[in-house]
Amino acid sequence: MKVAVIGSGISGVMAAYYLARDGHEVTIVDQEKHPAMKTSYANGGQLSVSNSETWNTWSNVYRGIKWLFKKDAPLLIRMKPEWAKVKWLAKFMYYTVKGSYKPATVRSIELGLESRKLIEEIIEREGIEFDFSQCGLLHFYKDKTYFQKAKDATQLYESNNCEWKSVTADQAVNIEPTLDQVKDKLVGGVWTESDSSGDIHKFCTVLVKVMQLKYNVLAVYSLSIDDKFDYDEYDVVVVSAGVGSTKIAKSIGDDIDVYPVKGYSITINNVDPQFLPKATLLDDQAKIVTSSLGNRFRVAGTAELNGENYDIPRDRIQPLIDWVHNNFPDIDTSNYTMWTCLRPMTPNMLPIVKQSEKRPNVFYHTGHGHLGWTYSAATAMELKLLIYSVQTQNSVV
Repeated sequence: MKVAVIGSGISGVMAAYYLARDGHEVTIVDQEKHPAMKTSYANGGQLSVSNSETWNTWSNVYRGIKWLFKKDAPLLIRMKPEWAKVKWLAKFMYYTVKGSYKPATVRSIELGLESRKLIEEIIEREGIEFDFSQCGLLHFYKDKTYFQKAKDATQLYESNNCEWKSVTADQAVNIEPTLDQVKDKLVGGVWTESDSSGDIHKFCTVLVKVMQLKYNVLAVYSLSIDDKFDYDEYDVVVVSAGVGSTKIAKSIGDDIDVYPVKGYSITINNVDPQFLPKATLLDDQAKIVTSSLGNRFRVAGTAELNGENYDIPRDRIQPLIDWVHNNFPDIDTSNYTMWTCLRPMTPNMLPIVKQSEKRPNVFYHTGHGHLGWTYSAATAMELKLLIYSVQTQNSVV
C-alpha cells in the first residue's frame, strides 16, 4: 500500500510509524524544513494521563468569562471578531450543555493509558533517546478550592485505571523537594507515579530517522499542500497537519472541527541540576506545566483563542517567568528561549480519527489539542485499524 502522511508532528510521525512498520510504502510530507517544527517543537513535555480532564465544564466557562479582559489570564479569548472562533465556541458550549465532560474524560484516559504502553514499547523496540524520564507527575495546589476539585476527581480517574493519589503538602515536598521554598503556601497535591516526560521534538526527529533507515520511509520537506497535490497517486493519504488540517479538509470538501488554541512556553537552558525538579509538575490554578529535559527546564501553559497567530507578546511570556521566580527562585532565568504553538483543538477536546466524506482514500488524524504527546500513539493505532477495515470492505465489494 502506498501511503502519504501530511504532517511530521507527533500525530503524523506516529501514523507513519505504524503503517511503515507493517511494510507499507510511506512518504511523510511537511511544509517545514525539519520534522516537528510547529506544535510538536517545544510543548510542556508531559506524557500525562492524569491531565485527561476535558475543558467542557461550567466552572471553566465562568473562569473564561472572568478572564476576558485580563491580559495575563491562563485562558484568554481575544475579542477580534472571527467566524471560525465563534463557531468553535458555540460547539464548545454545546458539548458543555450536553454534559460531555465525563464520557469525554473517560475516553481521554483510555487513550492515554493505551498510548503510554505503546510509547514504552517503541522506546524498547527502536532504542529512542529523547530525555525520557519515568519521573511521575505531581499536581500541586495553593488554593483549597482547586485542591478540593482535584480530590473530587479521584473516583473518575481511579475507576478508569488511572492513578490519582491525593497527598498532603508535606508529602508533596517529600516527593518533589525543590518545592520546599513554597511549602508554606501549599495545601496539597495529587501524585501519579506512572506519568512521564520527554522532549517531543527529539522523539519525532529520532523516530523519523529510524523510519528512514529501518523502514524505508521517504521524508519530503518544504512542500506546501495545495491544489496541485495528487491525492490519487496514493492508496491512502493521512492528514495530520495540526491546525493546517482544517484548510486541507476544506480544499477536499470536508469540514472538521479544529481550531487553533494558542499556547506558550519558555525553555530555561543550562540549569544547575540541583535546582531542577525531578518530577514533572502541573500547577492547575495557573494552568502551567513543567518538565526537566536534561539540563533544561521547560515551562509551558496558558490557552488563547486568537486565530492563526504566532506572535509572542511579552504579557503572555512574563507570567511564565514570574511563575518560575515565585516557585523556584534558585533557578537562573537569564538564559531562556520563548516559543508559541497553535494546538489543534476540537470543541469536545477529543481527537479526530476518521475517513474523508469526499475522498475515500483520505483519512484524518488530527485535533489532539494539548494532549497530542499523551495519546497520539493510541490514536495512530486506531487510524491504522480503520484504514485496514476500509481496505477490507473495499476488497470485498
